[in-house]
Amino acid sequence: MARRSGLRIVLGVLLAASCAAAGDSWRTLEPGLELADFSVIDDDRALHVLRIDPERFDLVLLNSTAPGEGELNTARSWARDHDLVAAINASMYQQDYRTSVSLMRTREHVNNTYVSKDNTVLAFDPIADDVDRVAIIDRTCEDFATIRTLYGSLVQGIRMVSCHRNNTWSQQRRRHATSAIGLDAAGRILLIFCARPLSTHDLINRLLAEPLGLERCMYTEGGPPSQLYVNAGGEEHEYVGGIVGGARLGDAYPVPNVVGVRRR
Repeated sequence: MARRSGLRIVLGVLLAASCAAAGDSWRTLEPGLELADFSVIDDDRALHVLRIDPERFDLVLLNSTAPGEGELNTARSWARDHDLVAAINASMYQQDYRTSVSLMRTREHVNNTYVSKDNTVLAFDPIADDVDRVAIIDRTCEDFATIRTLYGSLVQGIRMVSCHRNNTWSQQRRRHATSAIGLDAAGRILLIFCARPLSTHDLINRLLAEPLGLERCMYTEGGPPSQLYVNAGGEEHEYVGGIVGGARLGDAYPVPNVVGVRRR
């Protein structure tokens, strides 16, 4: 998990060339923060991706169980209350509407100590100096027991894309909106929201087919509670799971835990 800056510079150049050739729709909100909308079916533009440079922005984990919190909030409210440029679901949660289903902690607060069978862990707030600012750990090919000691914040979730860039989900009948967090080949963070109801298997295939350079990806929520909020560069967007065919079915759900994006 040591920094691979030289490799990532080369990959970043190749990725930029690939994206330019593909005619992608990235627009810069501010330096280090880009937003793109991709079509899933016809020209629905239902797939939204916020691309973040971790050298300019930090990830933060916010929990309703943390001291001074206590309330469930929409991603929009979490962002406004904590001066964030973006926020997305951190993970699925238990029936108490407070506790994550798996491991979730910061340096100051532990929401859940339980390490489940899920194979990905989002890690940020590095304790060590020689590691990437943000990592998505694949427990099937990396030493999680060692790597977890190098980061202050850990969020466990369901793996979507493996360390070998494979789709890890079998096909299912269920279709829903989805929020997810990924990393690209240049080490940039991708906050992903798909409003179009798709099976997770089909969504992963779509993500791998887009010019994202997606290397790893973790599922954070599905259905009506899923959401992504962005407020930067004079643009404000609130994407919520209760949308079908362009019609908004309701307001964003209050959720207990979000991963936010803050200017460094």
